Amino acid sequence: MTATAADPGTRRGGLLRAVGRTHRAALVLSLMALAAAAVALIWLHSLGDEARAGASACATPPTGRLPSCAVVDAINADETYRDGMSALATALSLLMFPVAAWAGGALIGRELENGTAQLAWTQSVAPPRWLAVKLAAPAALLTAGTGGLLLLNAWARGDGDPNLVGDWYDPDAFVSTGPVAVAYALAGLALGALAGLVWRRALPAAGVALAASLLLYNVLERYRENLWPAVTRTEAGTLELPRSAFQVAWSDVPRDGVLLTRATFHPESHFWPLQYVETGLLLAVAGTATAAAFLLLARRLP
Repeated sequence: MTATAADPGTRRGGLLRAVGRTHRAALVLSLMALAAAAVALIWLHSLGDEARAGASACATPPTGRLPSCAVVDAINADETYRDGMSALATALSLLMFPVAAWAGGALIGRELENGTAQLAWTQSVAPPRWLAVKLAAPAALLTAGTGGLLLLNAWARGDGDPNLVGDWYDPDAFVSTGPVAVAYALAGLALGALAGLVWRRALPAAGVALAASLLLYNVLERYRENLWPAVTRTEAGTLELPRSAFQVAWSDVPRDGVLLTRATFHPESHFWPLQYVETGLLLAVAGTATAAAFLLLARRLP
């Protein structure tokens, strides 16, 4: 019996539905996590004004400009707000790790291991199209979901008081407040897919994807200060940097009987340049891993 050629649009929609059915549990879990994070951020935003009041300066007895310290001490919303924002920032910054493990183990590795992928290839679904849909669908969901949480996170942070939400250069705060969070998730997806195609078994692929993601994350965090030219300031005597300065190097050198203090740092205005450079590097990694996955798939076809 000869199979009837299916309409390309129908095949594409059918493959998308198949991806959704196969990974329904992961999809439901991800949507529940996104919904929980969104509700938590809305609730934390509602605590923002009270939290800022609890973290403000005070005086005993109160003055015309400063409230009573007894009143400020009685406010505990600042601690709840601080801990909640910190936990959500950590969750956003570590998103790439579960994404990489899932992509390597379940999305690609398990389907090659149990023959589901090979079965799809015999049913009018070309292998490159199979891989493209496998990557495009989760990439679109990750971009939309992570991007939405970034906007909510920026809204919940309010004025960005570092005493409540951390300094802009703190690793979790930096990743969770810019496009680099989306890029980390996409890099995890691409690295996981490549590991799945290389090992073609769920467990080893998930382990390798996690290891590669961990290495990438730590290398970029270690060398983040070098991704954009820092500012150097030298003054005689003591030198005090502003609270928002990301200190890179510091030295006190006596010269001609005078102490010279030399500081190298990133001011807060370097936040976006650092975000853009790191995002570009991560997208380059994601693009390279994706291209390598397609090339590897083509080489292994009979």
